[in-house]
Parts: sequence; C-alpha cells; structure tokens
Amino acid sequence: MTTTVKTSIKEFIAQRLPEYQELALDIHEHPEVSNYEFYSADALIAQLEKEGFTVKKDVAGHRTGFDARYQSGKPGPTLAFLAEYDALPGIGHACGHNLFGTYSVLAASALQPYVDELGGEIRVYGTPGEEGGENGSAKGSFVREGFFEDVDAALCVHPAYRYGKTTASLANDPVDIKFYGRASHAAAAPEKGINALEALIQVFNGINGLRLHLPKDVNIHGVITDGGVAANVVPEYAAGRFYLRAANRGTLNEVYEKVENIVKGAALATGATYEFGLFQNSVDDVIVTPSFDELFFAHAEEAGVPQAEIDVEEKASLGSSDVGNVSQVIPTIQPTVSISDEYIAGHSEEFKAAARSTKGLNSIAVAAELLALTAIDLYQNPELLTQIKADHKASLAKGN
Repeated sequence: MTTTVKTSIKEFIAQRLPEYQELALDIHEHPEVSNYEFYSADALIAQLEKEGFTVKKDVAGHRTGFDARYQSGKPGPTLAFLAEYDALPGIGHACGHNLFGTYSVLAASALQPYVDELGGEIRVYGTPGEEGGENGSAKGSFVREGFFEDVDAALCVHPAYRYGKTTASLANDPVDIKFYGRASHAAAAPEKGINALEALIQVFNGINGLRLHLPKDVNIHGVITDGGVAANVVPEYAAGRFYLRAANRGTLNEVYEKVENIVKGAALATGATYEFGLFQNSVDDVIVTPSFDELFFAHAEEAGVPQAEIDVEEKASLGSSDVGNVSQVIPTIQPTVSISDEYIAGHSEEFKAAARSTKGLNSIAVAAELLALTAIDLYQNPELLTQIKADHKASLAKGN
C-alpha cells in the first residue's frame, strides 16, 4: 500500500469524523431493541446513501435490516462490513453498538475511491438484534438467505475496554419451553387439574441432573417467564426461557436434543402438552482466522495504537455473538478497540457512558482506519486474500 493511499484514507476519516461522532451520539440517544431499530437503521442508511451507496431496506426477513452496496463495475473481491445498532432492554447502548455501526459505515465510505480503481465491491450489512430478542441474531438470517455466498471476507470491530483480537465465543440456542395443562381448584379438586408449572419445575430439575454429564464447555441457564396466576389455582400454563451454549455447534446440537428429551419426559410425567423450540435465530461459535487479525493489527501503530496496548493473548468468550454464523462460512474478524482507560464491564452503566465519551467517540476514527487499511490490503493483494481464505478453511476444519 502506498503512503499516498494511507494518507488519503486518514484525511477522509479525519474530515468526516465530526459527522460520524454526531451520528453515534444520535443513535446513543435513541436506543432501540431487536426488530425495533427503525431510527438507528434509518440514520445509518441515510449516511450510506449520502456516501454513494445503494441501499435496500427490510432484507433477510428483518424489517430493520439493510443491504448497502457500492460496486466498481470491475472484477475484484467483495468485502462486507457488518453493522450493529441495537441496544439492550432498559439500559440502552451499554454494549456500544451506537459506535459499532458507525465504525463500519465510515470504513466502507473511505474505501470508495480505491475500489473504483482496484475493482470489486463494498457492502455494509445492517444486521439487527445482535443482543437477541424479537427476531434477533439477524446474521444467521443473512447467512441462511445467501447474503454471504458471493462475499470473500467480512469485517467488523466491537468497542471494548482494551484492544484485542477476535475471540472464539460459544454457540447458543435460545429456546422457549411452554407447557399446557388444565386449571382446577388447588385444594378442592387438585385431581382434576394438570399442573403445567410442575412440568416446568421438572425441566429445571432434569437440566440440573444433566449438568453432571455434559462437557465442561456447556452452559445452560434459564428463567421462568410464566408460572401461574394464583396459589389456589392449578397452573394451566407455564413457560420458561433458556440459553443452551457450547463451544461448538456439534456439541450444542446434542445438548439441544437432550434438553428436548427432558421436556418430553416432564410432559409425560405430568400429563401436560408442550412446545419446545428456538425463539430467535440460533447462534454459532466464532471461527477465528488468526492471520486475518494479524493483518488488522499490523496497521495499529499507523492508526495511533501502540502495540503495548493490544491484548495479544488468545482468549475465548463465554458469551455468544451471531458474528459466529458468518465466521462459519467466510473469513471474519471482530477485533476490539478501546473506549475506556479503566476497566468497564459490558452491559453496564459504565460501558454505556464510555460509548458516548470522548475516547469512545474518538475510537470511531481508529476503528474505521484499521478496517479500511485492512480491506485495502485485501483489494490490492489477491494472494493475501487467498491465503486468509485457506487459513479460514483450516480453522474451520479444526473447529473449537
């Protein structure tokens, strides 16, 4: 990459930064949960259209999803930047997705002049509901609907306490369990009732027994969302919501089947009927391609990030992200950039404040520059992209 290209990208980002900082603050002030990110999606779409992208709304079965494209008209790689913009219920943007979306949009916009020259295509996929919820984890839908079939690699950056490489995270099947029984007076005629709550309690007990015979990477946690209305009425309906997690999809598929068998057994024991299944997209484990992350952080110092500030340890997250679904099909990175000088926990008030702090807003330039320079490397060097694809294939075969 020539010094002129780097300088031009830096200048573009510096010129646009105040505009994107205002955009991030605007999204922060309008937090929206999965399937309701109308304001946030429209704000990012308006910016993309202003930057020359052609945008389709309501895609992949998600009314707040979008597909933005800039085509050079020449043959070349197709890279997709992933944009998230949903907030958490109640607390708002305590995961920093107001920054996440602006990172990708600014990086994609900075690439346009060079893609015109080099060939290929830039895409920004607006993927709702990373935090889950109604019609959540949209990246799974984008994968299922073929949005990545003609994409060579995917890039995104997440705000965090420290700079760090992409981490492996757990596959997650979010399931609802519902039991249907029969109401009756709990004291006068209990024999006439079928206790749906008792069936659900048996599921909790069955899962607790199952834990003794599961691999160490498996994590199951749940809550009762409906347990009846009155103590003197046999509950005719009860419901619970569980997250089933494991380090890889193969293990999780086995866990899913075992939990469903527990549900079937509880229904049989109590006489209740049941419903069991996903309440949103399933989430796959993240496949890490180390060489892709190394390329990203090779530009750290020129983006003003001292190597000493980068956490180089290989880590695995105990959470889940639907970026994993994308990583199962193409090389994908989701490194982190720092938005705080002191430790902040995700999904906290401190993280929410950092996502609109001076350092948080300045991280837009850092993340966009790292993303754009990484992408330019892939556009300019087909052999490098080919090697990263081969490395991804090897990581996928190895699995988590």
